[in-house]
Amino acid sequence: MNPTHAATRFRPAVDPPDFDLEDASSAYWFVCRPGEILVSSGDLPALPAGSDPQALGVSTLRRQYLGTYDGTPCWSIDPDPDAPLPNAYSYLALRALYGQIPDDLFAVAGRALQIVEWDATHRFCGRCGAATAPVPGERARRCPNCGLISYPRLSPAVIVLVEHDGHALLAQGANFTNGMFSTLAGFVEPGETLEEAVAREIHEEVGIHVQDIAYFGSQPWPFPHSLMIGFTARYAAGEITPDPKEIAAAGWFPPTALPPVTPSKLSIARQLIDDFVRRHTD
Repeated sequence: MNPTHAATRFRPAVDPPDFDLEDASSAYWFVCRPGEILVSSGDLPALPAGSDPQALGVSTLRRQYLGTYDGTPCWSIDPDPDAPLPNAYSYLALRALYGQIPDDLFAVAGRALQIVEWDATHRFCGRCGAATAPVPGERARRCPNCGLISYPRLSPAVIVLVEHDGHALLAQGANFTNGMFSTLAGFVEPGETLEEAVAREIHEEVGIHVQDIAYFGSQPWPFPHSLMIGFTARYAAGEITPDPKEIAAAGWFPPTALPPVTPSKLSIARQLIDDFVRRHTD
């Protein structure tokens, strides 16, 4: 069963509506620095909201219109790093914000982080070095000198849960420090289909072959700019032989005896695992 995708409350857009922002009653301001979002200090974090970020004490270098959330304009902000923080606000890691605000609004926060990072790193042309300018109606920047157009970068990655005789293949990454076991994943290479990437990554990391590769769902993963594309697959042949550079341990786990530490509910990896458990215990 694929993840359920309910209608989102966010409507993306590039060009702001035809009104003066100061005339709007309010807006959400996603003030971003690498991996973090500005929120109010206290037990329940909240995003800065109001008609004017300056009135909130936010010093802005650049801002980008994102769209609307329940009809309220949303903007991302690249703040002045040397300016003091506004009173009663602090930065919170995006991962820590999960579950603290509605999921749709959390997704906008992830979008904001990626757009701010892209806008800041593409102010100058990567081909000729000239200053770039926004392209009206598009999320893009164009070089007026050589015409190169740059769009926000996305790095597609596949993530897959492999099954064999009612067991799921889970592995502990070589860099995992908390003993967590998860599904296997890896980036798609140039000229490769998603299914080819699944088969290659599984064979490279644990030495087995898979079959019946099927799409499960996808998830934007703004850490910093990936798109995770989930699959299920069935074991075909081979013995588990972990690549020690990538995998510390790997094995087959039944739904009733999963490892004690698995991914958080934030991730599509957890969705894949939960779906496996549901299908084998219902």
